[in-house]
Amino acid sequence: MRILVDGDACPVKHLIEKTAARYGVGIVFFHSTCHYSSDPDNTAVEKIMVDNESQAVDMAIINKTAEGDIVVTGDFGLASLVLGKKAKAISFNGMIFDESNIDRLLFERHVSGVIRRSGRRTKGPAKRTGNDDKNFEESLRFLILQS
Repeated sequence: MRILVDGDACPVKHLIEKTAARYGVGIVFFHSTCHYSSDPDNTAVEKIMVDNESQAVDMAIINKTAEGDIVVTGDFGLASLVLGKKAKAISFNGMIFDESNIDRLLFERHVSGVIRRSGRRTKGPAKRTGNDDKNFEESLRFLILQS
């Protein structure tokens, strides 16, 4: 088991590193070239840099995901593909993606896209809170212990 992270705009890197270290789980961060930053202090974390093309990070993650891995992402489409590979997926706010919620989330994303393409606005994500960090850490710990 490894934790694979959609690292572009990931607000919980420090929580992932802390939790993974506690349980001895490897981490792989995926970044596009325009979001990459070096972190010389943590050589235990593998970093994979991909082209700055649409969906390049998602494709790299899917290609590296194996059964039992945990993928951290805010992308419902990527989460759906991860579930198809018998891996687990979790959002940055701690929501665990599974068969009971992924279809609804994908449908809501589709409807929001239709609304935006028609020129109207949709509500964006809520501002991140300390509870989001707590929920993420608890959910990640749950997924690690479940495996």
